[in-house]
Amino acid sequence: MEKRAFLAVALSVIVLILYQIVFVKPKLEQQKLIEPTQNEAIENKSVVEKKEPTTTKIDVTPKISANEKILKVETPLYRAEFSTKGANIRSFVIKEYKDANGELTSLLKTPVNIPPMSIGQTKKFEFSSALFNTDSENITIDKDNIKTLEFTFESNGVIIKRTYKFYGNSYKIDLKDELKGIDEYFIALGSGFGYSGNEGSSRAHIGPVILEEFNKRDINPQKDLDSPKFYKDNIKWAAQEDMYFFAAIVPITGIKEAIAYKENDDGLVALRSDSKINEYVIYAGPKKQELLKVLNLSLENIIDFGFFSIIAKPIFWLLQSINHYIGNYGWSIIALTLILRVPFIPLINKGQSSMKKLQKLQPIMNDIKEKYKKDPQRMQKEMMELYKKNKVNPMGGCLPILIQIPVFFALYKVLLVAIELRGAPFIFWIVDLSAKDPYYVLPIIMGATMFIQQKLTPTGMDPKQAKIMLAMPIVFTFMFLNFSSGLVLYWLCSNLLSIFQQLFVNKKVDQKALS
Repeated sequence: MEKRAFLAVALSVIVLILYQIVFVKPKLEQQKLIEPTQNEAIENKSVVEKKEPTTTKIDVTPKISANEKILKVETPLYRAEFSTKGANIRSFVIKEYKDANGELTSLLKTPVNIPPMSIGQTKKFEFSSALFNTDSENITIDKDNIKTLEFTFESNGVIIKRTYKFYGNSYKIDLKDELKGIDEYFIALGSGFGYSGNEGSSRAHIGPVILEEFNKRDINPQKDLDSPKFYKDNIKWAAQEDMYFFAAIVPITGIKEAIAYKENDDGLVALRSDSKINEYVIYAGPKKQELLKVLNLSLENIIDFGFFSIIAKPIFWLLQSINHYIGNYGWSIIALTLILRVPFIPLINKGQSSMKKLQKLQPIMNDIKEKYKKDPQRMQKEMMELYKKNKVNPMGGCLPILIQIPVFFALYKVLLVAIELRGAPFIFWIVDLSAKDPYYVLPIIMGATMFIQQKLTPTGMDPKQAKIMLAMPIVFTFMFLNFSSGLVLYWLCSNLLSIFQQLFVNKKVDQKALS
């Protein structure tokens, strides 16, 4: 029984880890999508599939047209460019974070199919190429200042006034569109807005996302957008995201619906309204909880800790609290490992003690198996009496491992998605706890400690089976080679604590046996 339990636990851990690696996250089921009517479906299909040139054809090249004027906006947090072409954002660069190439993180991919913040009276976004007028010049904003940028457009009875308001101490931008001569109004969050270019990961969602009521709808353009999707149930915001950064448009005035559809293989989200005055908050920046909560716009829901979020959120809070005093996330992870270990100490001691006792009872168990090998029921009865007499639980060694699995995966998600660990150094060669160890030192040491732990852990397996299980450290070492250094550091520390605890338990059991 002990052998099967150990194998089951080992395989369960491998399967769960591989699942987290291979799959982005469980696909949200039973989404409350409101399907379009037949007329809407026909119209939407023509919008997505029809690529015929029109008089308002969108120029997706990054070149500046002859009459286009580029205005620069600089704050302590970001540097942005706005164009009179469509009164649109042309580029948006965050100053605090750099990409893998050492360049400042850009949240605008160019060229894009639909520029961010495009306006249309249909989903063709006719005004994304229209030239607006402005009397504004380049803007530089100090930390505590607020400044505005205005654009106007007037043609054939259509009047559009667009006003951006910038804050020197925040990533948020207020946006106000005042309209005349437009019956229906669409605003897009273009496919390039929100991607920082090098944050791709098979373990995190990348692309459009919508918060409907309290349900976060991750959208995969290749899988989910064969036809447009409509969301009408109290839309909080629509966004484009990658692992650590995102851009969102938050409606302040009411909207009719949010729409997600595919444009040239890219996912696009748009909001529809019939109001003449439409107000929004735009956020383009890091997924940093402390920045998002103060905005009181539900944007903190963009941070997804996965299935075990109920455990991950307090763990993340505890990690941040520890780091507030230590100032190094590597040492903070070590301290967190110690703290998380404390509640499990009695249970682990009991489990390790049971395993040690089982090992000592192994000769008697073998005799019972041999004696009653033709009578399985009697064998089972004798085994249970032996366990009861010696106060041993054959599953005692497995229970502590099973209980700790949710904690491990919760911490795994925290270390995977928390931007606080992005670029956070530890010591020596570990300069980024969110990235893999470049020299694989931590995974190799982790594998070695796992081997030592396994050798110290009592087992009732026969020698052949024990040798097979010795391959487990090798398997785990290879799995952990590409894991974040922070996660490997946690697992390494946990192994070291298990080794010391097992040595203590073994010594205690041996002393008790001699007395």
